[in-house]
Amino acid sequence: MEMNSKKKDKILILSASFGDGHKQVANALSEAIQFTLPNVEPVTIDIMEWLHPYLFPISHYFYNRVIKKFPQVYSYFYKRTREKSSFSVKLNTFFTLGMGSMLNVIEKIQPIVVVSTYPFAAGIMSKLKEHGLVDIPTVTVITDYTDHSYWIYPFTDHYIVGSKQVKDRLVSLGIEGHKINHSGIPVLKKFMNTQSREVLAKTYHLNPSQFTLLVMGGGEGFIGKGISTFQALENLSSPIQIIIVCGRNKKLRNQLEKELRNTKHHILLLGYSENIHELMALSDLMISKPGGVTTSEALTMELPLLLYHPLPGQEEDNAQFLVDTGLALLAKNDFDLIGKIEVVTKDVKSLNRMKQRARQYQSKTSSVDALDIIMQTRNQVYEQKSAFIMMPMRQSV
Repeated sequence: MEMNSKKKDKILILSASFGDGHKQVANALSEAIQFTLPNVEPVTIDIMEWLHPYLFPISHYFYNRVIKKFPQVYSYFYKRTREKSSFSVKLNTFFTLGMGSMLNVIEKIQPIVVVSTYPFAAGIMSKLKEHGLVDIPTVTVITDYTDHSYWIYPFTDHYIVGSKQVKDRLVSLGIEGHKINHSGIPVLKKFMNTQSREVLAKTYHLNPSQFTLLVMGGGEGFIGKGISTFQALENLSSPIQIIIVCGRNKKLRNQLEKELRNTKHHILLLGYSENIHELMALSDLMISKPGGVTTSEALTMELPLLLYHPLPGQEEDNAQFLVDTGLALLAKNDFDLIGKIEVVTKDVKSLNRMKQRARQYQSKTSSVDALDIIMQTRNQVYEQKSAFIMMPMRQSV
């Protein structure tokens, strides 16, 4: 029976859990494959966990600790490696170890194309191709609204980026324009279509007509200076509805339950949620750190953004892009945060302008568009190889 059944082609998606964004994009692409290509099977691998199973838990722990406790250290290495240099190349050599193990993975899965949503995965694939060990089409999806030397490799066949600005930057770094598409950062299907605000308001016991603020702190549920940021919201002149997502930060949630008992606002306090799309659909404005995927999800849902306390590195770059293009506001401190919320609660036009800008920058079909580009790249590379093989035959006739 198995002998007669048609074997599905496989698309290998290489990701990593160093930040939620890389995996979220991988999940969005995997979902798009399942919905649109019934004869293709997505295979998603956390490359750091797969290649370095003993080192992974330690490196993951230290990554999170450095990001939270010593952001200046992360910022230093990010800026030192932003442009290609002898230092960045040496450090990159360490992060792209594991060619032999990666080759075993590819031989086992035999994918028709490899997609990288993590920079060092793209680096390993480029090295394998450079050494002639594999000859598979490779596509890199950059998961932030910025560039970095660790995303760029000579044997990558195609890049998918979130904006024309990133594409222009890659072109200025020497990548041919036809190898780059700015179709948007892929997001899950649920962010493209959701229930109406009125229906969702009943589910969450909220007033659909009242101004609603969504506060997101990333996967770990931390934003700004923690508790003081939420205490500052009491300074708003009028009561509003506030949805606070604490993520996995149970300590913050417990603190807020105590501190916000006597608040004048209507508070919906949540832990980790799989239904962020519903919370976004309920909201007029979202306070968030500017992670590439979270902001892309918000833009897909045309939800205006108020950015706060971006981490040094790609989050600062994301914030700069979003503010410069009129897609978001940036608060410098708690006082500035309250002032900007006050303004937008009274100025519907400013929110509508950001919504209109969002329609121009983030397609509601970003994941399907990315998948189309991936398959086109695969076909083009295959056609080029076929033509190259045929050339000597034609010359000998």
